[in-house]
This record gives sequence, structure tokens and C-alpha cells, in this order.
Amino acid sequence: MRTPRRALLALPAALLPARSRPAGARPAPRALSWTDAARGRDLPLLLRLPGGTGPAPLVLVSPGLGGTRHGLAYLGEALAEAGFLVLHLQHPGTDDGLWRGAADRRLAFAAAASDAGRALDRLRDVAFVLDELPRRTELAGRLDAARIAIAGHSYGAWLVQHMLGQRLPGGDRGLALPDPRLGAGIALSPMPAEGLPQRLAFARVTAPILHVTGTEDRGWIGGTLPGDRRQPFDAIAAPGALAILEGAAHGSFAGEPGAGGRWEEAGFHPRVAGLALAFLRGLWLGDAAARRALRAGMPGLLEAGDRLESKGLG
Repeated sequence: MRTPRRALLALPAALLPARSRPAGARPAPRALSWTDAARGRDLPLLLRLPGGTGPAPLVLVSPGLGGTRHGLAYLGEALAEAGFLVLHLQHPGTDDGLWRGAADRRLAFAAAASDAGRALDRLRDVAFVLDELPRRTELAGRLDAARIAIAGHSYGAWLVQHMLGQRLPGGDRGLALPDPRLGAGIALSPMPAEGLPQRLAFARVTAPILHVTGTEDRGWIGGTLPGDRRQPFDAIAAPGALAILEGAAHGSFAGEPGAGGRWEEAGFHPRVAGLALAFLRGLWLGDAAARRALRAGMPGLLEAGDRLESKGLG
């Protein structure tokens, strides 16, 4: 698997961090557990701090169904290397407890995916984490609370979309959506709306979102087809970008250790990390080169057959 520095080197030179950080300049990732006393729920987390000592933008990272705080490490490592705070979430009830030792993974996954209570747990996990951020000593002096993004894969992408305003069929169940503390999103394997027309479902979304999918990105539980993955991008009027990577399957973005198969493959990870860095640097760090590269289709990063569309990114 490529290291985060090698993933960064896949970027065009103009998008590399302005100051190269020597190996070991960043603290090691730190495993945490925060307790939501109101729900009696312990939430496993993994914190990645960038080099330096000042405040930095934060990216919350949520894995897909069956994923853990150790998934999507390639994305978290590249973001931290480029100067972002990263906090990986793990969601009990929809994490690796579904499949480790299970006799029938598909049955366990299908049951969890159809459970509305577990979906609400994920949304409330993010709201709880956002509430906790100002109180946490491990983030004292490091958090730029005005610049917080959320990223996720599959079920994590569903979470990104809803936290940024996608309507839930039947109402928001007491949640304040979109959450005003979140200013951007990265949706890997974005999810089309169910139970509502696409335009109505996404009408409240105003934050910029980077959508990343693949030509083989099929959902094996809900039957989502690769072409369906672009529906959120098409329905959202807000600025954003859509990357479609040739040959990428649903598991190609997960980076989930121990899951096997495409869930651990690394071939598409540098491209995803590079797209995420360009998107956030252009959005929050005033990086004109990043915005130009996105509008130009990310030459030097994307490969033959990949496609990139953008709208409203300046």
C-alpha cells in the first residue's frame, strides 16, 4: 500500500503542501473513546494531528457499513500530511462487529442496512462529536472550528449527504439538518436518495461536496448501479465536483484492514486522496492552483478513462 507521502507525490507539483514536513514531524495517530452519556454509547475514534502547533481545519471521516476507525487510513494520512486535523469515527452497530465471525456476512449487512435506528445512531454520533469538539483537551489550540468538513464512504457517504442537508423520508427526527457547523463534504460512493424525488431530497444542501465513484461501483445490498451514483451531484445546485474513476468498484475506496478483497486494495487510493486535497485546499486554503486543476480535470493525477466534472468552484 502506498504511504501518505507517496499518495501526495501523485499530485501535480503545484498542489503539494507549501512546506515539506520531515518524517516524524506529526504525532502518531491516537486511539480515543468518547462517551455519549445521554445515549449510553461509547464511540471509538482515531485522531490524526498535522505538524505544527496552530489551529487547522478538521475533517471527520466515517467508514462504510462494517467499517472501523482504521478504515480510510490513506485519506486520513494524506490529509494530516497536508495540514488538516483528521478524526476517524467508528459507529457501533454498523461496524466490523457485523462481519467478524459472522456465518453469513450478507445477511448481517442487509439487516443492519435496513435498520432505521442504526442509521439515526450514525447521524447522532456526528452531532455528538461536533458538540464535544470544543470541550476536548486533545484538540485544545489545534481546531479551526470555522472550517470543519465531513468525509465518508458508502454508508459514510450517506451520512455526509444527510449531515449536509439531504432530507430524511418522514422528517429529521429531532436532528438539526443541515448541521451549520459543517462547511464541506467528501462523499465516496455517493448514495442516491430513496423515498423522495432527488431534487426535493437534496434541495437544502448548500455546502460544496466532492463526489467520487467508479465505473464498477455497484451496491450489493440495495442494488445501486454505477450510473446511480451521480444522482446527488446532478440534483445538488451547490458548488461541487464529481470524479468517476475507470474500473473502481464499491470496495475500492474503503481501505478497510482485514476485510479482504477489494476492500483492502490500494490502486485507487492516491487518486482519491489527491482529489480530496485539491478540493479542500482550493476551498479553504485559497489555493488557486488547486481550483484550476479541478476545473482542468486534475491532469497529472487522474488516469486514462477517468472523468471529472465540476460546477461553481470558481
